[in-house]
Amino acid sequence: MKRQEQVWEQRVQLAAHPLAYPFIAAVARRGPAVRVPGIGVVVSDPELARQVLLDHEGFRKDGPGSSGALWTPILGPAVLLNMEGEEHRRLRAALSGLFTRSQAMELCTRVLGPVLSEATDRLGAGGAVDLVALTRTAAGTVIGELLGVPDAAGAEVFERGERIVRMVGLRTTQLTQRQVARAKGVLAGLVAAAGEAYDRAEAGSMMGRLRGYGLDREQALGLAAAFLLTGTETVATTVPRVFALWHDSGLLPALRADLETGGAAIDGAIDEAMRLITPSPAMLRRAARPGVLGATTVREGDRVLIATARCDLAAGPFDRAAALGRCPAHDPKRLWFGAGSHYCIGAPLALAEIRVLMQAVLTAGAERIVRRRVKRRVLIPTYARLEVAGG
Repeated sequence: MKRQEQVWEQRVQLAAHPLAYPFIAAVARRGPAVRVPGIGVVVSDPELARQVLLDHEGFRKDGPGSSGALWTPILGPAVLLNMEGEEHRRLRAALSGLFTRSQAMELCTRVLGPVLSEATDRLGAGGAVDLVALTRTAAGTVIGELLGVPDAAGAEVFERGERIVRMVGLRTTQLTQRQVARAKGVLAGLVAAAGEAYDRAEAGSMMGRLRGYGLDREQALGLAAAFLLTGTETVATTVPRVFALWHDSGLLPALRADLETGGAAIDGAIDEAMRLITPSPAMLRRAARPGVLGATTVREGDRVLIATARCDLAAGPFDRAAALGRCPAHDPKRLWFGAGSHYCIGAPLALAEIRVLMQAVLTAGAERIVRRRVKRRVLIPTYARLEVAGG
């Protein structure tokens, strides 16, 4: 019999991808790497997935069929997620100090305090809060701060990124000219404001630091747009699912008690939840040379789809002991953020946002789900509404 957290997570996945979710599960049962006509080679094994992600010469993010090629018409040719080789290594090295753990925690604690105060007061008074709406505003507010537009409404910033992400599905290989034009129009206002921040070169701001690292204006604005697209959806879709997972598995009382003594367990609990949730359910690569994955022959030019969600489930269902630090973590390398030189550069920021949000709602007394509704037909599975309240 499935546990409650498994039932709800499956509902979230099926609502987002009613055909693709069971299809990918069926493909995974056929083997760790399977060629699927019209899709490419589907990888469902965590070790094979890591092999692909670490082989940057054999499996690339640029070129036809890759995830990088999907975003290049909107973001430009040099925004990390569509780069490989020496140029990618140089830019990555230049940005290595952009999101350290301590900087990310300081930023999120400072920026999110005012955003969360009304919600935490309501929870403390016994009222209910929609964690989906709250997280969308919080994620948009952080990105707005990074782009140099701190006065922008967080919900509006998030909504702009979401409008673009909605154009993409698991089978999308390229965007139409009309979609590209529409996406650029959606980004125009924020990019213009980020450009002004770049011109001001304010000390300590992200745009000022990008300029200080030697990036020209076009590169910096492309990266700003990339951070908007990748940095809002991940957090906004993850936080409600993390809370629901902890709630359904009976973990909330232990985590609230842990927070009262310093919160040593919360990072591990977030990691174990993200292993089950896998914010990026799939990753794309292009085979740059012939090879073999498992028992499947890979041809040059093949599209390789890493079914990250299936890979992360290989370690089994949600582990309460691992979440509370009572046994080793299943995947300390965090495959859901990638691996190697393309490991998500914004991971420290995403984790800081998630931690600050979860600490706030737990400390305010959130301990039950009043009502919830899953979101249908979206790229990243999530809830459309998750109302939480205190006891």
